[in-house]
Amino acid sequence: MPSLRKKLYFAVLVSLAVIFTGTCCAIAMEKININTASVEQLMQLDRVGASYAQRIVEYREKYGPFQAPEDIMKVKGIGMKTWEANKDRIVVQP
Repeated sequence: MPSLRKKLYFAVLVSLAVIFTGTCCAIAMEKININTASVEQLMQLDRVGASYAQRIVEYREKYGPFQAPEDIMKVKGIGMKTWEANKDRIVVQP
């Protein structure tokens, strides 16, 4: 009987790992519209903390909406590394 219990625990652990990994990956791949995203939403991008997220919002308020996703690099402090880490997730829509 103990081996059946171990197998059941193992099956439950594997199932939970698959569920949580899938949820984590889905969140990580969520698209972020940099023209409408809040500071909190922008912080979901890799390498973007609260201050950079605030700079993105301030930039678009001052200069208007971004025309292309790579325009995020016009924001002070956001360079090629941040762009490369997020280019598949950043979108630009009105």
